[in-house]
Amino acid sequence: MMKPLIVAAIFSICAIFSVHPVLADEKSEVLRITSEKIGTVIQLLKNKTLDKKERNKRIVEVVNPLFDFKVMARNSLGRKHWVNMTRAQKKEFLALFVKRLQESYLEKLDLYTDENVVIENATQVKKRIHVLTRLVSKTDKKDMVYKFWKSKRRGWRVYDIVILGVSVVQTYRSQFNGLLRKGTIEDVLKKLRETGGLITPSVKK
Repeated sequence: MMKPLIVAAIFSICAIFSVHPVLADEKSEVLRITSEKIGTVIQLLKNKTLDKKERNKRIVEVVNPLFDFKVMARNSLGRKHWVNMTRAQKKEFLALFVKRLQESYLEKLDLYTDENVVIENATQVKKRIHVLTRLVSKTDKKDMVYKFWKSKRRGWRVYDIVILGVSVVQTYRSQFNGLLRKGTIEDVLKKLRETGGLITPSVKK
């Protein structure tokens, strides 16, 4: 897999976050916040005075509040399996799922060099807003779409990322469904507890 594709996975977890005139204003706000947050992440990656641990800590602090991890976890598992879990299982699954998502992009941060992220536009898809961005290197460019929904309490939050047409949520759902065809939710939890229990969502060349 080419490095730009791997680096794209970084920004799959770095994308980031608030139609008549009201909807036009909301699209502008989502674009503004996305631009600011991606810019902050890039500056942290370029800051050579920070050690890796401190840099990663700051990046997580920047991006975590902007994702709706519960919605992502629930959609990745599927409603049928989610509603059948106990409260304790949901709590553990969410914690493990978030941990795995964080690990999957933090482990790739060292691959970033000088690629640029260009924010193209925001479009309304029913009650959602999709932000199209491109990862641009000297020889190539890769499309990424960040999908936002509006929470009544927390505002606009990312609920999925699509890299070159491949949905992160759907990729995880495929993995979970594969485990659940022959096993139980406990098997999924066990797999998530293991180091490298799930592959990182990726895209084809």
